[in-house]
Amino acid sequence: MTAVQSSAEDRGGEIARRPRSRVLAGRPSLLVLYVPVVAAVHLGLIAAGLGGTALRPDDVLTFGALLGCGAVCIEATRRLGMPAGVARDLLSSWWLPVALLLPPVYALLMPIPLQALLQFRVRRTLVYRRVIVASALGIAGACASWVFHLVVPEPLVGAPAWIVDTYPGIPAAVGCAALFTVVNTALVAVAAHAANPEGRWRDVLWTRESLLLDVVELCLGILVAITSGLNPGLLLLALPPVMLLQRSLMHQQLQAAARTDAKTGLLNAAAWQREADTELSRSLRTHEPLALLLIDIDHFKRVNDTHGHLVGDQVLIAVAGTLCHQLRDYDVIGRFGGEEFVVLLPGADTVEACRVAERLRGRVRRLSVPADDGTVGVTVSVGVSLFRMHGDDLIELLAAADLALYRAKESGRDRVCLPALDGARGADA
Repeated sequence: MTAVQSSAEDRGGEIARRPRSRVLAGRPSLLVLYVPVVAAVHLGLIAAGLGGTALRPDDVLTFGALLGCGAVCIEATRRLGMPAGVARDLLSSWWLPVALLLPPVYALLMPIPLQALLQFRVRRTLVYRRVIVASALGIAGACASWVFHLVVPEPLVGAPAWIVDTYPGIPAAVGCAALFTVVNTALVAVAAHAANPEGRWRDVLWTRESLLLDVVELCLGILVAITSGLNPGLLLLALPPVMLLQRSLMHQQLQAAARTDAKTGLLNAAAWQREADTELSRSLRTHEPLALLLIDIDHFKRVNDTHGHLVGDQVLIAVAGTLCHQLRDYDVIGRFGGEEFVVLLPGADTVEACRVAERLRGRVRRLSVPADDGTVGVTVSVGVSLFRMHGDDLIELLAAADLALYRAKESGRDRVCLPALDGARGADA
């Protein structure tokens, strides 16, 4: 949908159809204030634009054609579905031309029907997410439209001139496309960070992959704008390749989603086991050490019973994010089920594995997850096992780590334990 999709905020964990009165229940106060303010600004700009813009037939025709193309793309990918969590599409290829070619009010209106179509035809999500995404797209499009119209006052009427002469129309279009992305990303990123204050700003702004997709979207949007500016009928030639690219993108995301846990974004148990088997085979060939950590959130059931499952989900997300931030890129981390996480540490011996486990335990201990009646503290217990020392295959390693984890729980929780060589008792790390 955009640089930062609305469904990224809680990674798909709370998409059940709940009463509207509870849409923002349990959210940090900044988010409760931020979403209505951005939506009010969006609606205010629409009202002002409708009152101050003369509706011309050519503008309405172009708007209808671009809106129709966006709707066709959505319908064409509807059967594929949309993965929970971070989701991207190429709909900016149709939003951006509206911003460049038409008065700002059309850019403000464009996201509303398309977001409604996504909500009711593709995937239902919490209403406030759709609201913040539609408002962010509308405001970003209006900003880009206003700036571009300062350079090219009548882009639709004078399309051949600014397209053929290239300067300053094309450079201005590129700059306004970048402005569109920056404003939209910033508005949604504030909401995403407010929903998960423990997350890093870098994670809710841009990654290398999302930046690459932004560039692709901007290029497609400018090409579609040029095509539409020359003749709206040429959109029939632009629609099939954009639709094919979007289907391909969604298919890749769904394949990736099949490997990940929707709530935390980590590898699910099956995908983690496949990755772990690969690492074990490599360790056998190279004779390098390898360690396994089994991590369990202490008293997690008590959190769910006391604060509710929404807060419990936030605890899972916060712990998963903390673990990821403390591990290397090639460490293999997954959600093993419930409140358990499992980590494979290639190249780690006993000392290194215990050092990493203690660092993870200490970092999680610093977490403070917001709840209705204050905050929730989190601790974890960790069981550590070493390849060859405690097992010669993945099943034996998991069994040894589970025994060590059990001993850590029995010893008072919030600690790291190694299994004894005879498997009968544990030892504190």
